[in-house]
Amino acid sequence: MIVEMRTYTLHVGQVAGYLRLYEAEGLETQKRILGKLVGYYSTEIGDVNQVVHLWAYDSFEERVKRRAALFADPTWLAYIPKVREMIVAQESKILNPAPFSPT
Repeated sequence: MIVEMRTYTLHVGQVAGYLRLYEAEGLETQKRILGKLVGYYSTEIGDVNQVVHLWAYDSFEERVKRRAALFADPTWLAYIPKVREMIVAQESKILNPAPFSPT
């Protein structure tokens, strides 16, 4: 198993609006296609104005397949332009679990 940790840095004051829009228009599509949502968070201390989400996959190959399906989905493609203007930067990391990790 792997986990993708994706961090979006948003323009100041955009976190609440981003989360509302994502919940209304993006969440169900991602859950349907990507599958295993580990968690969705916003930052409070440190680098603020960020949203962090984690998705689990059985393998990197599964991630590639599911992400390709996501970007072929018309609902997702209609959602992207609505949030793009809120985003300043994006970072994605693939996390490999330690042998003793509970997940």
